[in-house]
Amino acid sequence: MSIDKDTAARVAKLARIRIEDEALPALAEEFNTILGFIEQLNEVDVDGVEPMTSVTPMRLPRRKDVVTDGNQQARVLSNAPDAREGFFAVPKVVE
Repeated sequence: MSIDKDTAARVAKLARIRIEDEALPALAEEFNTILGFIEQLNEVDVDGVEPMTSVTPMRLPRRKDVVTDGNQQARVLSNAPDAREGFFAVPKVVE
């Protein structure tokens, strides 16, 4: 696959990147270099290779999903500059 100047201009427009006309040939060449690298990657034999999410096989530590710090309304509201009736009070912003 080869990217020409017109295709590079279209890609730049879709990406909302302003490219001057004199820079389009260089952009097209850069796209072609990227596509060439992708074609090289397609040649790699990956049969039998398991997909992985990390370079080291490890499982993230997990904790039980239980509430351990509830029932602290007064303590939380003590940090509020203005609290009324058990809620944070904020100034009215909509008239």
